Amino acid sequence: MVSAAQLLRRGVRSISAGALGLIYPPTCAGCGAATADPHALCPRCWSSLRLIEQPYCQRLGTPFPVDLGIGPLLSPRAIADPPVFGRARAVALYDDVARDLVHRLKYEDRLDLAAPMARMMAAAGAELLREADCLVPVPLHWTRLWRRRFNQAALLGRGIGRIASLPCETSLLARVKATRSQVGLSRAARATNLQGAFRVPASAKPRLQGRRILLIDDVTTTGSTANAASRVLLRGGAASVDVLTFALVAAEAG
Repeated sequence: MVSAAQLLRRGVRSISAGALGLIYPPTCAGCGAATADPHALCPRCWSSLRLIEQPYCQRLGTPFPVDLGIGPLLSPRAIADPPVFGRARAVALYDDVARDLVHRLKYEDRLDLAAPMARMMAAAGAELLREADCLVPVPLHWTRLWRRRFNQAALLGRGIGRIASLPCETSLLARVKATRSQVGLSRAARATNLQGAFRVPASAKPRLQGRRILLIDDVTTTGSTANAASRVLLRGGAASVDVLTFALVAAEAG
């Protein structure tokens, strides 16, 4: 039964939210236009969001332009160059609205966007979440974390964890090498750049043993980061690693 105190607190929150809505009307998370609900997308942005839906590659999560038939579908890249991780899923292609959302969260300190993005990720990765034991956000090196003040992957991971009732483990994987920016690097150069970048701390290895890990990040570009992190987690004792991100770079699709 709900107590009188709980009802009072709910009423206060409702009044506070209504008052804030009058002062700061809710706006679209994508373009900033007025919306009915906070953190929602306006019809224009929602229709522009290129959601990834089946059919897609069962390993990489990259969409196919046409339905190729029944059964598990694998892309040519997944066959020729299988990833270290088991499966990857993403909400949308990294284009227009998805890119704006990621940039606002990551570079404009729009931490409020983590919650709606996490909800979309939880829906896109429902299959992976059902089979996961815990979430592991891709970590930042301490120097980058100091400059940015937050890890966007950890924010998304905590939001997804609350939705899926799964622990978000931020100490199972550490970034021990301050790599150069991956922007503009080729697939091979990205892989080289990430060599030795991650490590499972010795104190975390007992908690990693036999667990099914869902690795969380904001964007998949070439898969190099996910491969490097997954390799370290598997060598450290994880039973399996899948990957869930908000966006997938269009060049990796198809």
